[in-house]
Amino acid sequence: MAFDFLVPVNDQVLAQCEMLTPQALGNKIHKHTEDDGLPVLANASFAIIGVNESRNAFEKKSEKLNLSAIRLQLYKLMMGNWNGTIIDLGDIEEGEQVADTYFVVKEIIKELLEENIVAIVIGATQDITYPTYRAFDGFRNMVNLVSVDSRFDFGEKDELISSHSYMSKIITEKPTNLFNFSNLGYQSYFCAQEEIDLMDRLFFDAYRLGEIATNIALAEPVLRDANVVSIDLRAIRASEISMSENFSPNGFSGKEICAIARYAGISDKVNVFGVYEAENTPQAYQIVAQIIWYFIEGHNYRIIESPFIKSEDFTKFIVTTDAEDLIYYKSNLTSRWWVEVPTVLTSHNKSNSPALLPCTEQDYLDACNQIIPERWFKAYKKGFN
Repeated sequence: MAFDFLVPVNDQVLAQCEMLTPQALGNKIHKHTEDDGLPVLANASFAIIGVNESRNAFEKKSEKLNLSAIRLQLYKLMMGNWNGTIIDLGDIEEGEQVADTYFVVKEIIKELLEENIVAIVIGATQDITYPTYRAFDGFRNMVNLVSVDSRFDFGEKDELISSHSYMSKIITEKPTNLFNFSNLGYQSYFCAQEEIDLMDRLFFDAYRLGEIATNIALAEPVLRDANVVSIDLRAIRASEISMSENFSPNGFSGKEICAIARYAGISDKVNVFGVYEAENTPQAYQIVAQIIWYFIEGHNYRIIESPFIKSEDFTKFIVTTDAEDLIYYKSNLTSRWWVEVPTVLTSHNKSNSPALLPCTEQDYLDACNQIIPERWFKAYKKGFN
């Protein structure tokens, strides 16, 4: 059983918890310990897992990620007004081969999916996104993946999987469960033009750093439709996390990355939330802890809503364009917007009803001015492929 490979939370971390205030997360989280074993999965809302696998790092790691130091920072934070139960399953250490580590990650995430538990993965390198995605095999036919990253991580043809090339394996390997891939925060000088062209050809969504940083709310509808969210901490500016040469002077601020994490938590579809590529610095430990805190905080405000389920809670708008009529819905409860995409029905939801694409009010206003939203157009085109 894959859970047998989990290493309990370090005794030093457990000892530190005894000195924390009763309101601290360290005294609220049910932990995997040497004495008590694994916490009970039943009724858990979140499961934290550390993955200390870095052999496929593009920039080789000189030392292992200090997962205990990240836990200490997370456990120090105060519990919010949350209803969910949090468990900490401990860590997955390196297997004999990298593929062995991937297998354990996949099997554990698969079990959590079956238990309807949201997995929070703290990984040394972002290629761990690959086995978390593969965990959906046989569980969900179509998966939406959102990566917060300064790069697309496609890699060269036939390149071995690494933290800079794992997306190529996700796109090409069968079974091809990936329906949509979205990147938030790419920086053009890190991305070859061929990669940008590939994103367009595959009808994937990409948002430049400046676009999201100028209006962080643009990330919300993208994350609302995600099943897997993967955050590469190298998308954060170096001055806020690590002065290592692996980090760029440009990137998201700590405030912006935490807002993105909160949006991911609010999404009622996110099953796996991963934070990767931290380095062993005090700032990195704290930002990982705060990102996780904001994700859980957002989850507390999740509202499952759909105009196809409870139409009286929505206002319907029909916009006539030169292409065809676009049907928008605005939630009277949360003020969130969706638009119908009729041609996705054969490949995405395989039903007789159109798919709903999360969008913004600005998308609706643009449509009123005969400007077709780009995300709608890409989803529309996928219906023919």
